Amino acid sequence: MSASLRQRIAAAEADLVSLRQQLAHAEANEAVEEAQQLNEALNTHTETWKRPLQEAEYDRYARQLILPSIGVAGQLVLKNASVVIIGAGGLGCPAALYLAGAGVGCITIVDGDTVETSNLHRQIGHTADRVGVYKADSLVAACRARNPLVEYVPVRDYVTVDNIEQLLRPRSERREWNAGDEIVESDENQTDGERKASVVLDCTDHAAIRYLVSDACVRMGVPLVSAAALRTDGQLAVLNWPVGRGPCYRCVFPRPPPAASQTSCAEGGVLGPVVGVMGILQALETIRVLNNATIRKDDEISPTLLLFSAGGGPSFRTVRLRGRRADCFACGDNAPLKSRSLQDGGLPDYVQFCGGSTATAQPVLAPEERVSVQTYRQIRDVEKGIKVEKGTRTHWLLDVREKEFYDMGSIDGAINIPFSLTTASLSSPQDNKMPAWIPEGMAADKTPIYVVCRVGNDSQVVAKQLKSMGVDQQGTRFVGDIMGGLLAWKKEADSTFPFV
Repeated sequence: MSASLRQRIAAAEADLVSLRQQLAHAEANEAVEEAQQLNEALNTHTETWKRPLQEAEYDRYARQLILPSIGVAGQLVLKNASVVIIGAGGLGCPAALYLAGAGVGCITIVDGDTVETSNLHRQIGHTADRVGVYKADSLVAACRARNPLVEYVPVRDYVTVDNIEQLLRPRSERREWNAGDEIVESDENQTDGERKASVVLDCTDHAAIRYLVSDACVRMGVPLVSAAALRTDGQLAVLNWPVGRGPCYRCVFPRPPPAASQTSCAEGGVLGPVVGVMGILQALETIRVLNNATIRKDDEISPTLLLFSAGGGPSFRTVRLRGRRADCFACGDNAPLKSRSLQDGGLPDYVQFCGGSTATAQPVLAPEERVSVQTYRQIRDVEKGIKVEKGTRTHWLLDVREKEFYDMGSIDGAINIPFSLTTASLSSPQDNKMPAWIPEGMAADKTPIYVVCRVGNDSQVVAKQLKSMGVDQQGTRFVGDIMGGLLAWKKEADSTFPFV
């Protein structure tokens, strides 16, 4: 009975996601039709309207038109600009909304992910009713509701070596693609979309993508506004600006940080307003770059890195950066990147360069050293019916998530040993001493040890480490992990488990 109900719930949830996708497309089509009708209404005044901007644009942008730094000339620059925003998350949402409000002529939003409930606390372009919808579509809908006078191009795909340069080219030179066989529909009569990208905004949180985007911007001659946010801190830099003179991402960070120190928002957390501040600053810097397109060759440039912290002390600090490096792989005087194609296989693998693996992660443990969620649940069910003396254990369950995750919820009886603590003692014990993080009595016990983490990766590492210490007592004691981790536990054993 319970299995049947689960199947019905899964089918209903799949239907709901499909309906939300259909609704998003329908709303997008309706918005396009409304925008076309509005443009047609504006065009009826073409013969009699002699001013550089349309009447509706004077009304909409009045408050920034009166700024000496913008004016009509600056507004025309924005109107004729084409901006590519890579990532429709915490950074991309506020950046896109403010650029749309400012009247940037064409905004391309690239993201192959879909909206999740956990996104909503910081990704202000998405709403609860669009959970399951492509983020690119959701953010375009939010931007179009703010300003229908702008052209929007949603790209429902992730940035890769194969498509990055296509995204920066004029619309007429782009091949059409999208995830799930979704095709970007282009208007053959659209002239505004024939512009090459004026500025690119890197709103991602992956080191490999940052290097890829920066390299592509150098090759295509496009300024890059790059930002990052994690926990309560953020940073911002305008790169490859002026084009060919300013430093690129590789100039600032010639080598990526160690793979172990690369943490995403999903793992390290982030405060919503922090990522919002950085996204808004990206929009501001983009407008500044667009309105300073003509910089003389003799003008002095001072590239800087802006640091923001909400954790106390000065909120903003500016660090002066060194200029373009003559020996830079991407933008140096004899840079290899300038003479080679991104698709020819001669460039470094970006994922591998940043410490990851291009192949599917291989299990650390053998199949017999792992148990499924169903098997472990059966073990617990059987043990519930066994009368156990007080103070004794039938098995050990080690939860190796960091304390912040563990405190939000854990399986009954689990002992928290943070993964960061175990990695601090990777070598085998000396003088027959166990690391301090080993629970008292566990090494000498003979009951099985099960290790669990978020998704089943860190748990394998810790289980293997325990076996190398001899805790498995020469193979006579089971030491292994729970496959799929607590994500699988939530899906297959306890739907109420607060997995984050």
